[in-house]
Amino acid sequence: MKHLLSTENLSLANAIRILDTAEEMAAVGDREVKKLPALRGRTVVNLFFEDSTRTRISFEAAAKRLSADVINFAAKGSSVSKGESLKDTAQTLSAMGADAVVIRHWASGAPHRLAATDWIDAAVINAGDGTHEHPTQALLDAFTMRRHWSKLAGLSSTGADLKGMRVAIAGDVLHSRVARSNVWLLRTLGADVTLVAPPTLLPIGVESWPCRVSYNMDETLEKGVDAVMMLRVQGERMNASFFPSTREYSRRWGFDDTRLRALDSLGLKDTIIMHPGPMNRGLEISAAAADSPRSTVLAQVRNGVSVRMAALYLLLSGDTREPAATPDAAYSNAAYSTKESH
Repeated sequence: MKHLLSTENLSLANAIRILDTAEEMAAVGDREVKKLPALRGRTVVNLFFEDSTRTRISFEAAAKRLSADVINFAAKGSSVSKGESLKDTAQTLSAMGADAVVIRHWASGAPHRLAATDWIDAAVINAGDGTHEHPTQALLDAFTMRRHWSKLAGLSSTGADLKGMRVAIAGDVLHSRVARSNVWLLRTLGADVTLVAPPTLLPIGVESWPCRVSYNMDETLEKGVDAVMMLRVQGERMNASFFPSTREYSRRWGFDDTRLRALDSLGLKDTIIMHPGPMNRGLEISAAAADSPRSTVLAQVRNGVSVRMAALYLLLSGDTREPAATPDAAYSNAAYSTKESH
């Protein structure tokens, strides 16, 4: 696994390996000194052609905690705004000695294009491409769910999957790369996934996806769910009217205070509420739901750093086909040699 571009073709073994490595990285985050020398001397470039705050900062924090050098490249104010192509930008980064490129692009497939060409000899991580995929977001969501699911079972999350977990993903599925990545990954991990949305916000061909489809939020909750993931309504990607009004959308498909109370009346005391962020409070999720003890929103942000540390570590430190040594064991000696530590 040289690149991390999609969850659709991510094997169960590699998915579990990334999540298990993220557990080790999370332990590093609990220390007084939150740093490992694992990627000292490596250069990670954050190449963002779309605006981003949490994803870019999360990748930057992850790389720095692994002692990598970080270059942040934003399209705005760069030569890209003057017409420079992706190829020219990639070759410039290659000349600078980039070891990994974390790319977010408005065009679906751009990270795959970058990884498939000889423009750059570096690991490529997809940080979101158009309405296609966002694999590290799905991984951090799965990491959050796995910790919750394992805790309920009284087991360690290391090595665990999500078999038997019922997950509802609700909202603007049509424009959501998060939904796509989550559907593939959650099914690989054994979860039962239901998409909940108005027909106008479901993509063509969704019936072939490995999930159920529902148009009714209340019916989905009544059938029982262990996690509800609310998706942001992406108004910036909409060029038409996909629902009559925001008020109707919130009433029929949003997670409001009434549905929050319904979880208790339905006996779903352990159901968690998730959101990839940023949130439109009052539209897809109410403030009470977002701030309730059931909410994992802040945990998802925190877990994002651990998961992205794991992805960078595995892609840049050696052959991911072999069982991973823990970061402490792999870098306890002064040489920091990946081959020797394995």
